[in-house]
Amino acid sequence: MGACLAILEKRVLLVDGDPQANCSSGLGIVTAPGQPTIYDCIINNVPASEAIVPTNTPNLFILPSHIDLVGAELELVSRMKRENVLEGVLEKVRDDYDYILIDCMPSLGLLTVNALTAADGVIIPIQTEIYALEGLQKLKNTITLVKEHLNPKLKIEGIIMTMYDSRLRLANMILEEVRTNITDPLYQTIIHRNSKISESPSMKAPVIMYDAASTGSMNFMQLAMEFLKRNNDAVATSGNG
Repeated sequence: MGACLAILEKRVLLVDGDPQANCSSGLGIVTAPGQPTIYDCIINNVPASEAIVPTNTPNLFILPSHIDLVGAELELVSRMKRENVLEGVLEKVRDDYDYILIDCMPSLGLLTVNALTAADGVIIPIQTEIYALEGLQKLKNTITLVKEHLNPKLKIEGIIMTMYDSRLRLANMILEEVRTNITDPLYQTIIHRNSKISESPSMKAPVIMYDAASTGSMNFMQLAMEFLKRNNDAVATSGNG
């Protein structure tokens, strides 16, 4: 989605907030020894501008992650205002980009709370699998707590159904259940299960750069355009988001 927004002439910063660094490696970003990452920004007060690097996709930049980030939660415990550290890191570069997208780790720990405290909105991807619905309620509870105590402006930007296979009965049942029972904003765009999406990380490129004609690329481009429309942002103009 970030790559599609960049292709639509938006200046986009991806923040890799997961110690597994899949977002970074999937874009071909390998941090050299001594190169600062998001860990250094959070723990060692390195300015984000010194850690951000360009990607091979025009207009797309990334604040990369590193396995060191796995220890950040323990190191943050004793910090004052520990939930607001990432917000402080990003505040200094916020006006340099149209959109900043934070890729969170799947667990609801202190790093995820930092991301929610820094964000204006949350985009929730839901796989069309039963366990994904169970995790949704836990995440919504966390969002509610963050909104009440740390970030009053936080909102659910929208829910996106992903890895959808129309041939599977369970996938259609879950899609129907979400459409019927979930009251949060739901994106009309559905990301279908597609081999090109799975292959693109191994090619160190977003799917839109790997195979622009694939179903996965078209899904994500449609999603990016729907996102811009929801935010009243024209495709060919720029402005701070």
